[in-house]
Amino acid sequence: MTYWCAVQTHVRSEDKAAFHLKRQGYDVFLPKHLKRRKHARRIDWVLTPLFPRYLFVAINPDTTPWWAIRSTVGVGSLICFGDTPAVVPTNIITEIQARQDEKGLVKLHSGCAFKPGDRVKIIDGPLNDIEGLFECPTDEDRVTVLLNLMGREVKVRVPLEAVYACA
Repeated sequence: MTYWCAVQTHVRSEDKAAFHLKRQGYDVFLPKHLKRRKHARRIDWVLTPLFPRYLFVAINPDTTPWWAIRSTVGVGSLICFGDTPAVVPTNIITEIQARQDEKGLVKLHSGCAFKPGDRVKIIDGPLNDIEGLFECPTDEDRVTVLLNLMGREVKVRVPLEAVYACA
């Protein structure tokens, strides 16, 4: 019976470990997504693993030489319970694979989780720590928030990832 198990890799060695595991004949799943990165006043999107330092390998413990996984280049350890690899439920892997687009990238969210009138807090940028009311999404990456600034209600557009729900 074949099942998925989790493999912990060395720091930033997910691709290296996946390459060497595939070269040895293992079925490897390394889910990736686009992550927004800000550096030196520049914003770009980088391809990163969905689970940093982890990937998944399909094995059959009766026929697959799974102990060789631990000595593969880039691999830190195989997640085990006792002497056998821990089983990752197939429905979890299937759900992640279902969220992949045509390029193999995992889509993390679909749209905005806020409703008009929700209390939100801005956590990044010049309006950091200011609370307001969510008004509406403007496009895929930005939202409009209604703030009370200097006695006036002001609509501002901010990045979606800079807005969090107030408790």
